[in-house]
Amino acid sequence: MKFLLNPLSLWATLVLAACSSIENDTATIIRTAFHDFSVDTVTGGLVHPFSMVFTPEGDLLVTERPGRLRIIRDDVLIDDPVAGLPEILAIGQGAMPQDGREQAGMRDLILHPDFAENRLLYLSYTKPGADSLGNIAVVRGRLEDDRLSDVEEIFHADAFGNGSDRSSQWGGRLALDGKGYLFITIGDRQWPSEGDLSAHPSQSLANHNGTTIRLHEDGRVPEDNPFVGQEGVHPEIWTYGHRNAQGLAIHPETGDVWLNEHGPQGGDELNLIRPGLNYGWPIVGFGVNYRTGIAIHSATHQDGMEPPVHIWVPSIGVTGMLFYTGTAFPDWQGDMIVASLRGEQLVRLTLNEQQVARQETLINGIGRIRDVRQGPNGIIYLAMDGDARGFDGDPTPIVRLIPTGAR
Repeated sequence: MKFLLNPLSLWATLVLAACSSIENDTATIIRTAFHDFSVDTVTGGLVHPFSMVFTPEGDLLVTERPGRLRIIRDDVLIDDPVAGLPEILAIGQGAMPQDGREQAGMRDLILHPDFAENRLLYLSYTKPGADSLGNIAVVRGRLEDDRLSDVEEIFHADAFGNGSDRSSQWGGRLALDGKGYLFITIGDRQWPSEGDLSAHPSQSLANHNGTTIRLHEDGRVPEDNPFVGQEGVHPEIWTYGHRNAQGLAIHPETGDVWLNEHGPQGGDELNLIRPGLNYGWPIVGFGVNYRTGIAIHSATHQDGMEPPVHIWVPSIGVTGMLFYTGTAFPDWQGDMIVASLRGEQLVRLTLNEQQVARQETLINGIGRIRDVRQGPNGIIYLAMDGDARGFDGDPTPIVRLIPTGAR
């Protein structure tokens, strides 16, 4: 597929103008420290794609925030969405669909490690609730003949909203660690960070607000979770004190669980997740209040609260993330790739054990990137999210990074 032969590819060329690049006869070549690449459009027509994953057969499954699961087969978007999904709260931000805040709907998608045999996949989404605001739920089902069957709910968050139509910050990212454990991120539901910060829901173990959850892959609570057996505590909780984790990835060699999360105005974080730890929100942090710029926290660190491994100030709006293991970009192997919304960046982080040794911006100004995934042959795919303020909005594409000379 040639980069400049269709309008969507022209769109990618224009937004890449801010990158370090040169022009040749067919594409804009992006120059980075170790690898040069071009950006190629896979297909268009997606509405706020949130997550994507490849099946062993080569199909690309994509969730759309308005409540659909789509299939891209041989670079062509199949017209009919996958049937058999549960009821999804797919609305704008409460009564304000024009609001730029994170909106309800379909969230993440991952495959069971034995998907080729059992056809099981996991979906997170906002489930309707009595207060009309809903909550994060996770189901698993079998994908056969382009439809879901045997769908069962394995988790429903107890993360109550703040009582307003702006009660967003859902979280909802998923990861399986290869050892039979499922991790889920739950946002703080946008409770105000004011007054007695120690009383904020993210500092409580009696609800799921601002937590990561650890379950067996069938939804059972592991007996070795850190808070099992404590009275008045949700035993599913693995860590707490988070704001709104939007990226989640398992290190392919160490098995460490990493997540990134949105700070307020400033202070996006990268965190290494360890059982039972408190990650501090909103008592400590690096951001300030929106609009006023007034400090939220009295400090950036405090005893008993785990500091971030890395921060982005100002915020870039971190989203999907992965550890690269492919061969298309061999000098990136083992590195973390992080997408962003507000910053419109794709960032590469090199780790030295459990610290960030180097950061490189691979792409800048391409548009809002909601997810990044590794595809066949190590090619990197990006889900473009479009306008922050629309719920349905204009369709956007899935694009991919093609190493120079690999066409």
